[in-house]
Amino acid sequence: MTDPDRPHIQTFDPGHGIASPGPSLVRKDQSSTIEIAAPAREKPLTHVEPPAAPLEPGEIRAPGKRMLSLDVLRGVTIAFMIMVNNNGGPAAWSQMKHADWNGFTATDLVFPTFLFVVGVSIVVATRSRLVRGATRAELAWHTVRRAAILFLLGIVVNGFPFFHLQHLRIYGVLQRIAICYLVVGLFYVWDRRIWTKVAVLAAALVGYWVLLRWVPVPGAGLPGRDIPFLDKDWNIVAWLDRHIFPGHLYEDWPLFNMRDPEGLLSDIPALATTLIGLLAGLWVAGQRLVKTKALGLAAAAAACLASGYLWSEWFPLNKKMWTSSYVLVAAGWSLTAFALIFWAMEQRGWGRRGWGKGVAWPWLVFGSNAIMAYMISELLPHALYDIHFRWNGMRMTPIGYIHLHVFAHIPDPSWGAFAFSVSFTALCFIPVWALYRKKIFVKI
Repeated sequence: MTDPDRPHIQTFDPGHGIASPGPSLVRKDQSSTIEIAAPAREKPLTHVEPPAAPLEPGEIRAPGKRMLSLDVLRGVTIAFMIMVNNNGGPAAWSQMKHADWNGFTATDLVFPTFLFVVGVSIVVATRSRLVRGATRAELAWHTVRRAAILFLLGIVVNGFPFFHLQHLRIYGVLQRIAICYLVVGLFYVWDRRIWTKVAVLAAALVGYWVLLRWVPVPGAGLPGRDIPFLDKDWNIVAWLDRHIFPGHLYEDWPLFNMRDPEGLLSDIPALATTLIGLLAGLWVAGQRLVKTKALGLAAAAAACLASGYLWSEWFPLNKKMWTSSYVLVAAGWSLTAFALIFWAMEQRGWGRRGWGKGVAWPWLVFGSNAIMAYMISELLPHALYDIHFRWNGMRMTPIGYIHLHVFAHIPDPSWGAFAFSVSFTALCFIPVWALYRKKIFVKI
């Protein structure tokens, strides 16, 4: 979480900075003080920094120093996202796959962590621009424009390379990020009071539970009485999606007309995930000791985990439905990761010099050009799977050929799947690293 004018603004961190209009490439000099490849040498923060100028009541200036902990969290998250999206197939370990329905795996933590980071970043980006004189109307217009670009990029990912309109999926990962960024970003631009965020967060979590538990599903009945609670096919979320975008949903091949994990109503709890990130951003942007910030993040993590797991006894953890208990548990683990990295890097100074800096480097590279890393990881497999050739009488794709001749020779199929996943992630790292070396960063 840094100055929003830094050159690396990426897809999964749309609030990290508010960039210039439209997609662009930015190149910075080696001497740039906001260059991610050349972070400012600084001692760990151990004191309270007064604001440079008066601000509005209740507002605290975003720190000018880099928060490498957020950069590393973003990089780790996107690297793991690439791995689980290309996990090597059915033999992959269970933690490298999404839970089939109710339940929770490490893979189910990836997407909510993206939204958590979005929320954290919105705070610094908005405040920094306001301090430099941007009007709320300018910020609002840019938020709308940027969300639209993210949504369109999501459509590109869904349709590439042939864009078959008959079953083109409208929902998606980038689309949900765009919606959450738009709603939470505009909310914060026009109202920066903390209590309103807490109130909306609580309303979203409780309201979504009421919606799923007590609103009858047309043609099926009341959940928990006439149909099972959180039934895969007969729930209000899937019912609405089938009526809005029939034939354009993620699941039920080849009709694509059953359900979608990024459905419309489940955007409500996804907004709650982003709001938790926003509240975390408000906390770490405050004028208080770094140690106090780390302890506050840890306490919030414990509270979210305890309440989420307790609620899951009645409202099961379910990523595809984005249940309220899942929101709290996922946020708890995101806060835990953020607290640990924040403590290590911002309080202890790890990752700024010596061997720690080398360990942090690949995550900073991934985080600095996350939009490129994500687009490469999504578009490259689509392209390779649509290339076919004959080998020994078999119809093959390049990925199938490599898997057959390299990873299939690993005795344990699960380790073979993991090796494929790591190798593909490393392949995606190469072009991102090349851009990083040349100080080229994608902005939207």
